[in-house]
Amino acid sequence: MIEIHRYTAAYHRDWNDFVSESSNGTFLFLREYMEYHADRFTDYSLLVYDGNKLLALLPANRSGDVLYSHAGLTYGGLIMTTRNTTAQVLEIMRSIADFLKKERFVKWVYKCIPHIYHRYPSESDLYALFRLEARLIGRNISSTVQLDKPLRLRADRRSRMKKAEQAGLRVVETTDFSPFWKVLDANLQERFHVKPVHSLDEIELLHSRFPDRIRHFVTMRGDEILAGSVIYDTGIVAHAQYTSASAEGKASGALDLLYARLIGEVFADRKWFDFGQSTEDMGRYLNEGLIAQKEGFGGRGVAYDIYEITL
Repeated sequence: MIEIHRYTAAYHRDWNDFVSESSNGTFLFLREYMEYHADRFTDYSLLVYDGNKLLALLPANRSGDVLYSHAGLTYGGLIMTTRNTTAQVLEIMRSIADFLKKERFVKWVYKCIPHIYHRYPSESDLYALFRLEARLIGRNISSTVQLDKPLRLRADRRSRMKKAEQAGLRVVETTDFSPFWKVLDANLQERFHVKPVHSLDEIELLHSRFPDRIRHFVTMRGDEILAGSVIYDTGIVAHAQYTSASAEGKASGALDLLYARLIGEVFADRKWFDFGQSTEDMGRYLNEGLIAQKEGFGGRGVAYDIYEITL
């Protein structure tokens, strides 16, 4: 018989162990990552049991009478293992919906985990969403390179990369995030009047917790940082969480050299290199200039879907 338990610190080890053995979980679902912004969200994560057997997890937060899975993460659906059959996943999703009704929720907003993050096919939840009559309310588009068969860089990208090489620019990995954060913050303020989702203190904290998963690369000319990228490495996907360049960096081809090195050398043995989303307003606005840049490096579309279930 399926039982739903709310997460508490007593489940910390069971939660993390399950994420590590799951077929579609990443380090973003480990409690040490999820709880860095615990002050911004009311955690309402759920564990699904059959007796003493843990079947699945749902990273989630509550906002009023709506459950979000999870508003503080780029993706965050049902975490499962290869032991979960489709019929069982359907039963689990129905059980969660029934539990949420009893807890007086009226809606459940569900962010799917894109297939590129799956270690083994794990889309039974999409079928369950269909059966629960979920409504697609958002579809963001990301640009992803298949690293065992990368497309050739567009001619202008190759030209810029060679220009950067000839100018003696070099790509290095560093654990000092501060210089790049100044470039990133200035660009975001100028173009969008916003700040990075993570503050400098937060990204340094997360890096200290996940030094092998959160990596930082910069393109330099002498001691000057011209461009940089923070990469979230799941072991399957190398995801560009943040990327930015100064005006001189853009003109000198620093960003082109950086991406060429990351795709062709540093993460060449991963399955995917994901540039991230180029959409806003739940996918209703496409930044064509931004996505054209990513597609110039061989990125092609992967959907990040968001559903709403009326309870």
